[in-house]
Amino acid sequence: MEKKSSWLTALIIGICIVVSCVALAFGLSHFRAESSHVITATGSASVDFDADIIIWRGSFSATAFTSQEAYTKIKGDADLVRNYLLNNGITEDEVVFNSVDIGRTYDDRYDENGNYAGSVETGYQLTQSVTITSSNMDTVEKISRDISSLLDQGVELTSDSPEYYYSDMEALKLDLIDKASENAKERIDIVAKNTGAKLGKLNNSSLGVFQITAKNSGTSSYSYDGAFDTSARHKTATITVRLEYGLK
Repeated sequence: MEKKSSWLTALIIGICIVVSCVALAFGLSHFRAESSHVITATGSASVDFDADIIIWRGSFSATAFTSQEAYTKIKGDADLVRNYLLNNGITEDEVVFNSVDIGRTYDDRYDENGNYAGSVETGYQLTQSVTITSSNMDTVEKISRDISSLLDQGVELTSDSPEYYYSDMEALKLDLIDKASENAKERIDIVAKNTGAKLGKLNNSSLGVFQITAKNSGTSSYSYDGAFDTSARHKTATITVRLEYGLK
């Protein structure tokens, strides 16, 4: 009885193994058949363009023993900065003066042995920033580089690097998507033609990362999440599109 039971158990196990192997072989062959019945290609498009908006930021500060003295000084400096900008081609609606930040100033003290002995308040420092947003690129670039006349008037102005933007970015991006899609389809058509395959329906499409880099900076400026360069006036925009077509 035990021999019969063992034989029956072995038979069942054997049948299960055979069925599993057949199912696995069928699955693999089906997978290979499915994966071989598509053509995929990634197309790309790029365009060089120039920014048409420039943003420049600067800041200036004033220090005095009392807050009132410091405020009087920074208010006078703001008038000098405003006049300088207006006299150099900037209009009133292109300039924004931000609120004044106020802080205390301190001097460190040391004893006769050179050990730190604390700090004492010496006055107030007020800081104000100014922002220019303009389409007059050359004028703002010149202002950002040449602030010597303000320094000569006692204005402690710090100039940031200009930032460059493009006003019709959405239209530019849509045009690139269209061209990248055409490029991907052309590649698929070439593959199908050279292999004798007949294209079916589009199975899937996906967009790659939109990149904006400085012109001639190369692909080293690309990033995984998408680069968006604001430091260069002359830029290059790039995008990729991936298409997957089934075969008849």
